Amino acid sequence: MASNQPSVFIDGEAGTTGLGIRQRLEAMPGIALRSLPAARRKDRSARQDMMAECDLVVLCLPDDAAREAVGLAGALGGTAPKLLDASTAHRVDPEWTYGFRKWRPISPA
Repeated sequence: MASNQPSVFIDGEAGTTGLGIRQRLEAMPGIALRSLPAARRKDRSARQDMMAECDLVVLCLPDDAAREAVGLAGALGGTAPKLLDASTAHRVDPEWTYGFRKWRPISPA
């Protein structure tokens, strides 16, 4: 991203968990929150395009949808964002630690 602020996309922001996370992030200066219009939230292509533009994607989705989102991000290769999964889809997956996949702190570009 061209901005000095890390950008965050909450995939599933319309649900209870997503709304709560969004509210907390809105109160934090220095974070650019990104969203999709309601009509495009389930559009795989739109979600993947948004992921390509962000530093971090928070998954607030049902487990199957969270797994699908990980696949969308993974298809971006080296430009994939960091992922934080708030679902139960990856809680016991050995490739994930406490909801983060291959966690590294976000730093501005």
